[in-house]
Amino acid sequence: MPETFPILIGEVTVDFTMPTRTADAKVRLGGVVHAARGLWASGQVYSVGAFCPAYLVEQARSYLIQHGCKEFVLLGVVTGSPNVIAIADAKEVGHQGYEDILRDERQIIPSCDHIDLDRFDPIVIFPGRYDLDGVIKQIRPGARVTIDAAYDMENIDYFLSLKGMIDSLVISTSSSLFSKLASRDVSPLLDLARSVGAKQLLLKENRGGSRLFDLGSGDIEYITATLNVTANSVGVGDVFTAVFGTLEGDSRDAAWRGMQAATVYSQTTWPDDLRRDIEREFQMSVEVVRGLGGSTLPWHSRPNLQIYLAAPDFSYANYGEISTAVAALEYHNFRVRRPVKENGEANRDAPIESLSTYYFSDIQLLRECAAVFAIPINRDPGTLVEIGLAIEMGKPVVTFDPRNENRNTMVVRGSSSYSPDLDVCLNGTFDALSKIERGSRG
Repeated sequence: MPETFPILIGEVTVDFTMPTRTADAKVRLGGVVHAARGLWASGQVYSVGAFCPAYLVEQARSYLIQHGCKEFVLLGVVTGSPNVIAIADAKEVGHQGYEDILRDERQIIPSCDHIDLDRFDPIVIFPGRYDLDGVIKQIRPGARVTIDAAYDMENIDYFLSLKGMIDSLVISTSSSLFSKLASRDVSPLLDLARSVGAKQLLLKENRGGSRLFDLGSGDIEYITATLNVTANSVGVGDVFTAVFGTLEGDSRDAAWRGMQAATVYSQTTWPDDLRRDIEREFQMSVEVVRGLGGSTLPWHSRPNLQIYLAAPDFSYANYGEISTAVAALEYHNFRVRRPVKENGEANRDAPIESLSTYYFSDIQLLRECAAVFAIPINRDPGTLVEIGLAIEMGKPVVTFDPRNENRNTMVVRGSSSYSPDLDVCLNGTFDALSKIERGSRG
């Protein structure tokens, strides 16, 4: 049999991360290029089958060849759209606000040249607006195929038409197919993967780690997430999929290596630093990596670990920081209990003797929750008391102090996580609840 090489198939885009008050705008090649960077940094030889706008072809080809690509195969040309993705939140604190510029005008014209995909194995496919069925038909029978169903795979009937052609299905909790099929119960997703003949399903669960399902034996491998300051989350999942889908050997080991590469990718946007750090990570054996610990908090477990919101969440005080934090927690599938909204809001001039009902109702709600997410804006006394009560109850407290008003010993040291940065506080929430959930699993 002739020598074969891995190939990554997908669209080339331009990622434009919009500027914020604390960060400049950033422009870089995206789409399948993210996955390619990950393989290059992991020391793998690979090829790319690209669907690309004409104005980007030579730039993409040159860039990829400089970053380890053995062969750049132009599978089709994108017209009607620049394939520019505007990104509002590069850290994925909440919904990232992707805007695919002129997406409804996009058309893809397949290459007129004869393209031989028989020489590539394994194959990792990132679906897009192109003819996926046409690509699949060109693949050599028996090739190991991994499909990342993060985007453009909402049609379940079409998915079923790929029966017998997929070895591994990879999906993220942020994908529309996951939301449509498995946001409450993973079973329908597992059934779909089995029905198309996949051997395994890799479910990427963001900061909560990942689960690798062996669809034959029913075994589940829990892959931890290593939480640190996020520089840029865009393309992180693509790197995970690329490494997982191309490494030879045990699929569980490949998933752990994918996690390592993806973690480093989230922490830098500089390719040379990426390669240096992944090389350093890969010097550890997989067994050592397994033993390092980290966050494991499955999507479907999160609503059971309810979070008490300690904050001046009053109707007369419209604090944007509170609504932003609640939206971020709910985006990650946490159930946030808001005592002011659930138990009512006392009138500011209400007599003291009328406050008992609110107090005891809030205390009961606090006892029912697994953790507290505190936002003590304006040093709100009620919030500070709730922090103290939670600490006394032995509950983890994550304190988000967006205005840097509460940097005192009792708040900082009493909290399991304290920061004016919502990204850090989200990591603290995952870490605290992961420990509780892991304890319940034994």
